[in-house]
This record gives sequence, structure tokens and C-alpha cells, in this order.
Amino acid sequence: MVMPLRIWREPLDADKTKVPRAEIRIIKERCRGCGFCIDFCPKDVLEVSEELNEKGAYPPKVVDETRCMLCNFCQTICPDVAIFTIKKELQES
Repeated sequence: MVMPLRIWREPLDADKTKVPRAEIRIIKERCRGCGFCIDFCPKDVLEVSEELNEKGAYPPKVVDETRCMLCNFCQTICPDVAIFTIKKELQES
């Protein structure tokens, strides 16, 4: 029986590493509902909300902020500069 190759491993200092956390801010009235932040989030942190803004768009809402890895891709890809992240205090992993 061939064992599958395990590519990912736990870092050797995982018990000493502090995990950064994010606070995601969405400026709902600035959003035009393009969905780029939702589609391209690598951790599926965002989803479409049920509420309409004054532009008639459905802005994103945060599903689980703890999954955010602070890649800042959402704020980079947003054409309306309607979303940004703030780094919270580091917490023990």
C-alpha cells in the first residue's frame, strides 16, 4: 500500500506563534455590488447580504471574521474602496 505524499505540515514553532486577527470594515453606501471581494476571497469570509444600499446594490457581509488571514486582497480588488481590514491585537494560537 502506497502512503499518500503529505505536502503540508505543521510549523515547528506552531505552539509559540501568534495568529493575527482582522476586523473587516465595509462602507455599505460606497459599494456598487460588483462582488469581486466575495468571489476572490481565498478563505470565503464574505457573502452577499440581503439588504440594499442607496445605489440599489447588495453589499457584502462578513460570514466569519476569524477566517480572515489579512491578505488584504478584498481591499486591493475593490474598485470603489468600500472595504478594508484592520489588524487586531495578536492572540495566542
